[in-house]
Amino acid sequence: MSRITLTPELQHEYQRLFATCPIRLERVAEVEERVDAIMADRDRYWTVGRRLNVPWFVVAVLHEVDTGRDFTVHLHNGDPLTARTRHLPDGRPAEGEPPFTWEDSTADALCLYHFDQWSDWSITGALFKLEGHGGWNYRLHHPEVPSPYLWNYSTHYQQGKYVTDDVWNETAVAQRCGAAVLLRRLAERDLVEFAADGESAPGPLRYAETESSPGVKILQQFLNTLPGIYLKVDGLAGPRTSSAFHKLTGLYLLGDPRDPNPH
Repeated sequence: MSRITLTPELQHEYQRLFATCPIRLERVAEVEERVDAIMADRDRYWTVGRRLNVPWFVVAVLHEVDTGRDFTVHLHNGDPLTARTRHLPDGRPAEGEPPFTWEDSTADALCLYHFDQWSDWSITGALFKLEGHGGWNYRLHHPEVPSPYLWNYSTHYQQGKYVTDDVWNETAVAQRCGAAVLLRRLAERDLVEFAADGESAPGPLRYAETESSPGVKILQQFLNTLPGIYLKVDGLAGPRTSSAFHKLTGLYLLGDPRDPNPH
């Protein structure tokens, strides 16, 4: 198989598709529900991601797209956590004894697929790694069809699907929401922060009254565009910034003492 690399041309394609990624009208409510559900379990995703230096939102979208956000199965292939995997890849996790926790099994899957060795968590780097995980067959053999693993539920993807690894069906339609669509909606709601191209992922925005952050300044500038919110743009994620964030999302910044689910 041809080796796909993250060229400037491919970066530009990812940037263009991500910037112009409208969700299909009939899928808007469903995507919103999925994002809400992801945020409800962000602590679990953060716990796994922190082990391996993988952004929590990458763990989250993998879990949604690969297993339908099922915490009772292995991320590797959907086999139950009550035993080692029996389908390919079989015998995972190799260490420990069943039943496995979802966190331990998911960390094993991320290592198996080398997510722990990937360091470019910009949006283009994340989309490249995720598309590779979903499979390069679309790009290699049907480049006219953007990979539904990334773009399903958006207007970028219409139809055409590999119904098995090697069997193409021109009229089949993918069923699960694409990873890029979930990331786009998380970004639209200001719930994630991506690194610059070629850089490692920044940490999530956290409550901090004494340490200024460029990401917090950007958040404050955005929050100031909302009715009734007036923040000093100083990069300090203190109580007023966290309260404004809560007004927008229903969530406090990570580390806020008022957060009912503190880290």
